[in-house]
Amino acid sequence: METTKVSGPQIRSLLESTAGEAAVFLEQLADRPVAATSDGNALQTALGGPLKAEGMDSARVIDMLAKASKSGTVASAGPRYFGFVIGGSLPAALAADWLVSTWDQNAAVYAMSPMVSAIEVITASWLREIVQLPSSMSVGFVTGCQMASFTGLAAARHRLLANVGWEVEDKGLFGAPSIEVLISEEAHFTIVMALRLLGLGGKRVRRVATDGRGRMRVDKLAEALGDVSGPCIVCAQAGNVNTGAFDPLAEIAEQSKKRGAWLHVDGAFGLWAAASPSLLPLVRGIEHADSIATDAHKWLNVPYDSGIVFCADELAHRGAMSLSAAYMVATAHERDPHEFVPEESRRARAVPIYAALRALGRSGLTELIDRCCRHARRFAAGLRSGGYEVLNDVVLNQVLVSFGDDDQTRRTIAAIQDEGTCWCGGTVWQGRTAMRISVSNWATTADDVDRSLRAMLNVAKQITA
Repeated sequence: METTKVSGPQIRSLLESTAGEAAVFLEQLADRPVAATSDGNALQTALGGPLKAEGMDSARVIDMLAKASKSGTVASAGPRYFGFVIGGSLPAALAADWLVSTWDQNAAVYAMSPMVSAIEVITASWLREIVQLPSSMSVGFVTGCQMASFTGLAAARHRLLANVGWEVEDKGLFGAPSIEVLISEEAHFTIVMALRLLGLGGKRVRRVATDGRGRMRVDKLAEALGDVSGPCIVCAQAGNVNTGAFDPLAEIAEQSKKRGAWLHVDGAFGLWAAASPSLLPLVRGIEHADSIATDAHKWLNVPYDSGIVFCADELAHRGAMSLSAAYMVATAHERDPHEFVPEESRRARAVPIYAALRALGRSGLTELIDRCCRHARRFAAGLRSGGYEVLNDVVLNQVLVSFGDDDQTRRTIAAIQDEGTCWCGGTVWQGRTAMRISVSNWATTADDVDRSLRAMLNVAKQITA
């Protein structure tokens, strides 16, 4: 079939039928098993086989994918998925993401899409206001928090080496002055990956001790900073991935500034606590950070491929990311989005964020964050009442629970996943195996929590018996 000869009515029919399949998928999320029910071999059999010389009708392709999705996907967009830190997609954000694919805009420069450029300006302004960051901070829309950290740390590398007379983008790191990096013992592995990609090394970093909640100890940071000479980066955390705890950011910022170090904060999901007046004290001091990374597809609940980086030094931010070409002429007084991100060819990923914020409003976002935290406390209370040990102070949306010894806890987690009512993952916290519950989805209700609690407690009793 010659795709160039597909008619308008054919395209409309294909898109309407696809929308119908998507609607059915979403309507069934609340009642289907949360785990996938097909394994990789079955899915490869259903979808694979040799690629034939002749193309397949587009409607049939979509039908194959829709059928396979019924058993081959995890209901991570649904209200009872509590694994990792994964939110669903708000309806407005999902619909906007469909439009993004339809428009097919390359969101690299203003000339390619004035609308996307304008939306980035608007959305960046809203985001700074919501999380109470200085209006002078530059903002980049990247694929996820790992690339947000990569971008922020690239800006750090640029500024710190420029301050000692080294142009790292031109000269590279061969012969460059050494940059010391201090990270928490509880730093997320994506920080280490970003440092590796930047040539700063994953194992040469110095790890700073944490307290019993997983928060960086300021006294140990001060000691470490006292031992460091030359350019230095400090990486702190807003929202421990296990406990939800926050590093003491104000004190860390004070120590970092005193030493002249660049402070980067990993706020993958914890940054959104700033949207809630009751949780705002947790992020006190983050406004003094030099760079901040967060995920929009976690707690803001937009589709995947959406991270955000904030940078207090716009010149360093753009200096680390920008590289011009003869055909890439900057547009005067307009935002060229590629100057703030590692990619050139890129989706208009600010659009679903814009749609989510427009649809929620300030009060809606606050209510979403607070509601998820209430649900987490409800889980903790229910599990304690059932006789099981909650291992963390539930300060945000994360709950760690032990069902006995490590083996019993692992078997309980596996059985809960197999039972299908909900899905939670396992972790190790301070040497103990635990089930981690992360409540991040806009669609989760108190009934979903109670239904999941009943299933957890019933399964745990069966394992004990």
